[in-house]
Amino acid sequence: MLSLKKAEGSLINTKVRHCEPRHRVSSSSPSELGSLKGKGERGKVLNSLPFTPSPFSSSHRIRLSTSVACLLLLLTTACSQGKSESAQSIEAINANSTSSIAASNNVSTLRIGYVGSIEPTGSLGWAKKKGILERELKKAGFENITFARFPNGPDLNEALVAGQLDVGSLGDTPAIVLRARGEQTRLLRISQFNTTAWLVAKKDGPRSLAELQGQKIATQKGSYMHRYLLGLLAETKLAKNVKVVHLMSTEAKAALERGDVAAYATSSDMGPYLKSQGFPVIDSSANHQGLSGTSLIVATERFLAKQPDFPDKFNKILTEAAKDLKANSEEYYQYHAQTTKYPVDIIKVSYPLKQVSEEPLPPEGVKLLEGTKNFLVSQGLAKSDFQLKDWEAK
Repeated sequence: MLSLKKAEGSLINTKVRHCEPRHRVSSSSPSELGSLKGKGERGKVLNSLPFTPSPFSSSHRIRLSTSVACLLLLLTTACSQGKSESAQSIEAINANSTSSIAASNNVSTLRIGYVGSIEPTGSLGWAKKKGILERELKKAGFENITFARFPNGPDLNEALVAGQLDVGSLGDTPAIVLRARGEQTRLLRISQFNTTAWLVAKKDGPRSLAELQGQKIATQKGSYMHRYLLGLLAETKLAKNVKVVHLMSTEAKAALERGDVAAYATSSDMGPYLKSQGFPVIDSSANHQGLSGTSLIVATERFLAKQPDFPDKFNKILTEAAKDLKANSEEYYQYHAQTTKYPVDIIKVSYPLKQVSEEPLPPEGVKLLEGTKNFLVSQGLAKSDFQLKDWEAK
């Protein structure tokens, strides 16, 4: 179930709902990760993989070899067996707030999903907080806007495939893998680029990449940190000599403290935070060309077929928000810190405003995105290749 509340600062008569699924934040079980079904398949189990249970204290964690982790990344955009909590939660929203318009092509509700904290951050979050989103979308004919939060990109992908979201804000890796499976999404915007991933070690553990030989490394499956880790291991020829374990970022600090893993590949904000807590940093994506991430905003083709002018209107909103947050950087950083619960100084390190795009497809971001796509395809992690130009919303 979801708890619904009107967002503070909503304007005119536009109804804004923030939908927060009650996700389990622990790692997925072997059966959940190994038994996935595709779009439109009821109860049919595909690609059952023989995952080995982990010796971790939680029964939800799994041990993966690097090669199996690669296969896992390929599968993470498929729908899990049965409806996920995310899908069930968003369906509850639709039943309450959009069922009366579901049969009409005159869409008046916009359903946005995002990965992150209690509120979205970046230009999307700022547009929501400052009322820019509600004001401009009201002019475009949207009477209702709903926001649904997800713990990771694969879960958000599941909701897109199920038709329960119109727009999704997520990392590049899950967005690319979904598109490579032939799912009908369109790229609206690169909202952030050069996003840093960090490799942080336990306090009494390795101090260099060479010392990771024979060790266990964890990361959150299907994320840009996952892509960074796989790229790093391939680049340093360590792929066959380490074990890669899926672990949600909410469990990373505790796992490092217990010594369950030697290192954790983590996000742009958690990396500096863990460093401030005394955990040594072994590496970061900033040290490697092409291994940093991008944050994307995509929309479903079925939604855009009903709203062909949406990409232009939506991008104008986010461009205005990006410029405004840069002009009011201290206010923005306070908002970002309150939302993520990290100190402001950590946010300033992890989220330099030069990474926030004021245009839909900045050349540097497109170059990074192309590199990520090519890596995923070359490693067999994305099912098929495609042209970014063909993916872009026109």
